[in-house]
Amino acid sequence: MDCAGIGLHSGAPVQLRILPAPPGSGIVFRRVDLDGFEVEASSRNVARVSYATSLMKKGVLISTTEHLLSAFIGTGIDNAIVELDNLELPILDGSAQPFVELIEKAGIRRQRRPRTYLRIRRQLELREGNKFIGIYPAEGYSVEYSINFPHPLIGKETFSLDLTGGNYFTEIAPARTFGFLHEADAMRRQGLIRGASADNAIVLTPDGIMNPPLRFTDEFVRHKVLDLIGDLALVGKQILGTVVADRAGHAMHTALVSRLLRDHTLWEETSSEQEAHPRAMVLEAAQRA
Repeated sequence: MDCAGIGLHSGAPVQLRILPAPPGSGIVFRRVDLDGFEVEASSRNVARVSYATSLMKKGVLISTTEHLLSAFIGTGIDNAIVELDNLELPILDGSAQPFVELIEKAGIRRQRRPRTYLRIRRQLELREGNKFIGIYPAEGYSVEYSINFPHPLIGKETFSLDLTGGNYFTEIAPARTFGFLHEADAMRRQGLIRGASADNAIVLTPDGIMNPPLRFTDEFVRHKVLDLIGDLALVGKQILGTVVADRAGHAMHTALVSRLLRDHTLWEETSSEQEAHPRAMVLEAAQRA
């Protein structure tokens, strides 16, 4: 299945298509405008992580990957090829929901090879000023995120989610990205948010929002959870562990992934032959209307 839109930061038009991939492939981005050059969704390819998470391999860029990667984790997709004809994924409505719908339309099937998990064995914590992120041993996969913005609609918000409970579709996927109107001009001068609009982001004014209504009263922190799930997908496997973050952001999310993968005493690979939950499903060739 395919979709079209513009990049949030580049403002460039882009078409995207999701294709099935064999077991063990992982998520692979393919630039069809560059002779099909492929960039794996892996920590080793992380490039820029300021206002979005971008991947680069041999100078080829894949920008703003986090929303689609989050949707893959939320829907349990382990293996897929993502074709696009420009450097940045489409922002669509600013959430992961359109990607979830695209994946479901394409059809989801089990593959025969057992899924491999990254089971956390020892905790890892990173701190930077008042920012924090940590990952801890657990039987399932859960996340907890706290944010604190000096805005009347935000302030301090905390949200937690057990991803093994199947709540991603209703609790996280619809949450949109957001930005502050007073920062827009400065960000555009930096070459950012050239494709941003009230159609693809929550636009915060000094005392409210330009484009109500919110989808959740705490939509802001839910979107940070969405981003976190997408960034942690760069581990390359489904995680068994608990992640706690406070005002972390993309750079700390991806730093956690990098530190985690470098220290093999922190985790072990494990697999399970029997799983009843939809997270065990993966994209296959049969496509449904």
